[in-house]
Amino acid sequence: MAGQFVLLVFVFLMVLAAARDAMSYTIPNWLCGILALSFPVAALFLGLSWMDFGLHLLVGFVALLIGMALFAPGWIGGGDAKLVAAAALWFGWPDALMFLGKAALMGGLLAVTLIMLRRAAPATGLPQRWMTNTLLADGAPAPYGIALAAGALWTLPDSQIFLLAAM
Repeated sequence: MAGQFVLLVFVFLMVLAAARDAMSYTIPNWLCGILALSFPVAALFLGLSWMDFGLHLLVGFVALLIGMALFAPGWIGGGDAKLVAAAALWFGWPDALMFLGKAALMGGLLAVTLIMLRRAAPATGLPQRWMTNTLLADGAPAPYGIALAAGALWTLPDSQIFLLAAM
């Protein structure tokens, strides 16, 4: 029961990150921090061995390095880099690879959807104020936290932590 609860915490925090990114184009540091700091508690309740726990930490650290490398040239936001690391920490090896692949697919779908919506928005006759400072604004960034959360939720049912929580 406790293992299932900690997975609900993970799901809630990922959905919250997606919602915050969609509304404000930011993922707060506190949210990524809670996600990362709640993992050791989850690992305890899920019964991860020290070796598995260390492997999860290594995966999270490598994901943070990759996120920082993508942030440096401005390809992703800083919140996205931290969120991908915190989520990868939860998935560990090799589930983190599946998470990253699915998040990339969802990011592509998000980009195509935003392009189509932004091109169609002027034809809808919506008031101009609805198309500024929103997802429909021309030139607005893509809130990649949505894709990261979708990739995480898509990966979760087939992941090792999900199987451990079901026991």
